[in-house]
Amino acid sequence: MSDEAAIVANGSISAAKAAPRTTVPNAKTTEPTFTRVRATTADDRPQRLRDPESGPERGPAATIAACVRDGLLHPGQVAADAGTRIAAADRKDTAFSVLRAEQAMAESVGLMERADLDVLPMAGVPVAVEQGMPIAGESAPGGSAATADHPVVARLRAAGAVVVGQVAAPELGRWSTSAGTERVIRNPWNPARNAGSAAGAAVAAGLVPVAHGCDGLGAVRVAAACCGIFGIKPGQHTIPDAGAWSGLVENGVLATSVDDAALALSVLAARPDLADVDPPGRLRIGLAVDPPSPLLRVDRHWTAAARAAASVAAAAGHLVEPTELPYGNAVFAAFLRWLALSARDVPALPEPDQLSGRARRRLALGRTVHRFRLARPAQIDRVEARLLEFFERYDVVITPTLAAPPPMARAWHFRDRPATLLAGARLAPFTPLWNLVGWPAASVPMGMHPRSGTPVAAQFAGPPGSESTLLRLSAQVETRCPWQRTAPATR
Repeated sequence: MSDEAAIVANGSISAAKAAPRTTVPNAKTTEPTFTRVRATTADDRPQRLRDPESGPERGPAATIAACVRDGLLHPGQVAADAGTRIAAADRKDTAFSVLRAEQAMAESVGLMERADLDVLPMAGVPVAVEQGMPIAGESAPGGSAATADHPVVARLRAAGAVVVGQVAAPELGRWSTSAGTERVIRNPWNPARNAGSAAGAAVAAGLVPVAHGCDGLGAVRVAAACCGIFGIKPGQHTIPDAGAWSGLVENGVLATSVDDAALALSVLAARPDLADVDPPGRLRIGLAVDPPSPLLRVDRHWTAAARAAASVAAAAGHLVEPTELPYGNAVFAAFLRWLALSARDVPALPEPDQLSGRARRRLALGRTVHRFRLARPAQIDRVEARLLEFFERYDVVITPTLAAPPPMARAWHFRDRPATLLAGARLAPFTPLWNLVGWPAASVPMGMHPRSGTPVAAQFAGPPGSESTLLRLSAQVETRCPWQRTAPATR
């Protein structure tokens, strides 16, 4: 393979057809030079990166890093190609709120000068982080520039990743159906539908192979399920916390493959063992498709996604049986805690007068919940005690990730509160439980919904410390039932 090859986020090694000539900094002189990018195919990939006996090829992030370490690919080329894709997509999409084109190119040049380049696990991999995560030199939510990287960003950079931009985040990080007050994030599979998050849309559209996301009540898993990619929320204290919402939100990863997500999670958690996704031993798996409340309905195609994942796991030799999760009032308890944490955030808000009316009303409701102590630690203790007993019988539980297709892509920030809350409750009743107790959970693509034209997915969850088990099982399912890593070209 030539060092002129570029790797795109759908897993193939090819040229950016829209930009046959790309500016790449010379690693020694830092002066830009022009290279002709040769169009290649996946068969040009080094043999060790495409073992036909191992199922799906390794993800593009792993491939990029391997090629950069081996000197087969210049990270400046990768950053330039990513910037070209993002800039072209942003004419139709608003996933990225900040494009760090010049900074990314400069960081790529610096990467080539590092003495440890040949051992960096994410060498040259373009990544996106969610807005609100401090990046040194970039504007923070209050308007001033951050003076230091958040540990998440620092660990990505230390591993050789290049932060090419920031993706839009919901106001106060609380709205799964919108990103800010001026953005409607469309689903790359069906632009008439919502994407769940800008990070999910960016990965599913092939703009970057890996993105960071904050998972509060399921945001990373919701976006992954909406967009047909893999997403994982680790358990508490696995990755440095997300600041606001501490205890309910975890920093997570979205990627086009389990392999890439495991690689990124191993970096963020400073645990190299998490990158190993060899098949697990025989697992005891419970299949729980009933919703947390009899008042909630589950679309049969989402139920079928969970059953399909269970069937694949059973075919792989795991012991799978139907069961029921002891939800109790966990979803309501999670909702109360979500509101109460809003009140705690108020003193730290940089410009509270700039918040939308909806956000101010939600903060007021949160203060009420906090004042009357409606969200109590004992609620979590009871839920966790029931789950610990449940997981004496199982290693993993499989549920649908969502209960319905993603809602229509519209300006949900202008909708009234009941409509927004109802949409959220109908969409994702299965995900909040794992945020309430702080246990790991992941979303695995399992096909397409025939009516909405968007993906369906199954959720894998486990007890504290089961991140490696979830990743290994997910990779095994991916091998046996691979998915299309990115959405087709925009229709």
